[in-house]
Amino acid sequence: MDWLDALQLLRGEGSAGVLATVTHVRGHAPREAGSKMVVAAARTWDSVGGGNLEATVVERARAMIAADVRSPESLEFSLTEHASVAHGRQCCGGVVHVLLEPQCARPVVAVFGLGHVGWELAHVLSRFPVRVHLVDSRAEHVAPARFEDLRNGPAHLEPRHSPAPENALDELPAGAHVLIMSHDHAEDFILCDAALRRGDLASVGLIGSSAKWARFRKRLVAEGHPAAVVDGITCPIGLPGIPGKSPAAIAVGVAAALLGEFGQ
Repeated sequence: MDWLDALQLLRGEGSAGVLATVTHVRGHAPREAGSKMVVAAARTWDSVGGGNLEATVVERARAMIAADVRSPESLEFSLTEHASVAHGRQCCGGVVHVLLEPQCARPVVAVFGLGHVGWELAHVLSRFPVRVHLVDSRAEHVAPARFEDLRNGPAHLEPRHSPAPENALDELPAGAHVLIMSHDHAEDFILCDAALRRGDLASVGLIGSSAKWARFRKRLVAEGHPAAVVDGITCPIGLPGIPGKSPAAIAVGVAAALLGEFGQ
């Protein structure tokens, strides 16, 4: 797999990586300017020259991934026997500059329920570079044709029919943001229970009133979830103070609150 396919793979997985590019070469070097490689947390693809140069690039790239560094960095390597090295000497005699460009993982959002609010929320999220799972137990609500007009934006949309949507929730990657807004309160409760059992989601939001949440909270505690854990679910959802109860207004408020979560 070459570097371009590797970038597509990481994007599809929702995984972070670093694109390393040889930007300038003076004298002799293992690879020419323009050579690229992709570094992920546990994998690499392609090469920028091997030896100490490449080992140092991989080491720094993985440190950037671990620290969630968002800004590009440039490294310079002197390939002589006098250069300070950590992974063995390269004596080609040249000087190489390598640009490290972080490829941050796209946030993953899962919307359970494509009713009026879920549909409007899908429209809003389609305009942002996120990966969006759109799940509904009703097949007609996630028919692929419904989303054709939303696929020109930067979001990656994944509509899915799931008669038991809690199974789809169990398959989400760690760190996903979950929004529960199905047509059925019983289904909402099952999804809340499944989300709490995961324990590794970035956020969980439930659409509804404070009265609905009071009932759900009591039942979730009765199911054995600690009260402090149950209180990690946000209900009602959305930014307070946004006027209007139309599906579009609610969706805008929910999306705004979610975008605030992405930066944390």
